[in-house]
Amino acid sequence: MKLIKLKAVMDCTGLARSTVYKFIAEGRFPKPVKLGVRMVAWVESEIQQWILDKIEHREQVVEK
Repeated sequence: MKLIKLKAVMDCTGLARSTVYKFIAEGRFPKPVKLGVRMVAWVESEIQQWILDKIEHREQVVEK
């Protein structure tokens, strides 16, 4: 299991920082793990799964 920082999350998803936190607030994105007072990271496998879910949803929409 690997934890990744915000920059890596943004690079993987193409989302801006503000969008990542907006999606978290809306319950549409994996929550970060608090590592310290001002430090968080995300579980890499959860981010990868979120991306795969988006791809799968895209495929379902195309098929309809």
